[in-house]
Amino acid sequence: MTQIKMAGRTKKELLLLLNAYQQAIDFYIICSITDIKGTILFVNKRFCEISKYSEEYLLGKNHRILNSGFHSRDFFKVMWKTIGKGFAWNGEVKNKASDGTFYWVETVVLPIKNKDGKIVQYLSLRIPIDDKKNAENEKRKYLTALEDMLFMTSHEVRKPLTSCMGLMNLVEGEAPLSQLELWDTIKHLKSSALELDEFTQKLTIFMHRMKQEFGTKNWS
Repeated sequence: MTQIKMAGRTKKELLLLLNAYQQAIDFYIICSITDIKGTILFVNKRFCEISKYSEEYLLGKNHRILNSGFHSRDFFKVMWKTIGKGFAWNGEVKNKASDGTFYWVETVVLPIKNKDGKIVQYLSLRIPIDDKKNAENEKRKYLTALEDMLFMTSHEVRKPLTSCMGLMNLVEGEAPLSQLELWDTIKHLKSSALELDEFTQKLTIFMHRMKQEFGTKNWS
């Protein structure tokens, strides 16, 4: 029996290729199909693994079951408006699994149309991005810590420096200082220098801790 060829491949070869694609998707991509109201009609194995829901439980449920409460109503309004017009929507979504834990996914929602061009279903493809979001959070913490350090540096260094400048202006004045005034000036200068030295030590410890905590992070 002659086998049908499509684009240089036999029907059998195409079925094998499609099977390989299906296995690849099940291994890495979270896949689901819903009706136009968001009712789940199909989920793949990866979807169940990540959401920690069984296939039997998910079928017939609305996608809102995964809502983490993190995103605003407007966030999803934009999504529904986009796909309702027949366009693909892409975005990062924070979902909630059945055990209450949260997970981030890079999401693409594609409208499925019938032969008349009417939208009948939606196909959702997702990729887990928890590592990416964790790295972003670590980077945000790092930048916040740097801002705190800069504020602390500005405050802690300017105070003794202002004091030193005032005392030096006093020494440079036309009126000569008495021995007692000179001694008091030296004491204040020494106190300001000790403040700077103490802050420098704190800053060194702070930078060492920052290096240990964030130095091995890769945010590229």
